[in-house]
Amino acid sequence: MSELTHLVERTLVIQAPRNVVFRYFADSAHWAAWWGAGSTIDARPGGRVLIRYPNGVQVLGEVTEIVEPERIAFTYGYESGKPIPPGSSQVTIRLEAVEDGTRLHLTHAFAEAGVRDQHVAGWRFQLSVFANRVANDIHAGAADLVDAWFGSWVISDGAERLRSLSEIASLGIRFRDRYACIDGRDELNDHIGAALQFMPGLRLERKGAVRHCQNTLLVDWVATGPDGEEHMSGVSVLALDAQGKIVSVTGFLK
Repeated sequence: MSELTHLVERTLVIQAPRNVVFRYFADSAHWAAWWGAGSTIDARPGGRVLIRYPNGVQVLGEVTEIVEPERIAFTYGYESGKPIPPGSSQVTIRLEAVEDGTRLHLTHAFAEAGVRDQHVAGWRFQLSVFANRVANDIHAGAADLVDAWFGSWVISDGAERLRSLSEIASLGIRFRDRYACIDGRDELNDHIGAALQFMPGLRLERKGAVRHCQNTLLVDWVATGPDGEEHMSGVSVLALDAQGKIVSVTGFLK
């Protein structure tokens, strides 16, 4: 292999635990969920790497190093030989545990600057796809989480309501809407209790599917009274942390 002195380097934070992120390099099912159907990886030194892009282009490689859940390196080249043949470049991905989840460091080393430049935009796109793939998988139960959030707003017993909130919301959760500027789970619990006192029988319910992108949820909702009639409606934006708990909610009335 020629000296690989021309580098593509990218860093991004993925809001998921490091062991969860690493599994997308550890078996073919997760690998293909990221790269595309038919892609495979034999996650051991000397193991074969196949990337099958949606347009039919195939990349071949070989795992040169793997340290779970910290690091993987593999060679990278095109089955066709163009623009580079198999074995002629090296990809290294390092995963660092951080407070917000996992910081991914990617280096792709090439022998020629021109070929390096052809891959800059590709890695920007592909790592964005990767971050979305991880987020979509770890938050596959987002609808249940949202329903539990709205369900907490009808629990009359304060201790029981706080237990419910503790399961789904971070300790420092922030809640904002036209009538609230709340910081912290305990204060939110008291705020909900006051809402139940002054608006008895009002029930919040999700309306339609939850929309999710990169740990942020967009949810339509309605509020109905004891008579079952709709009294108001709105949309809420929920932000989640790396453990899948709600860290903030911002509500908008329609």
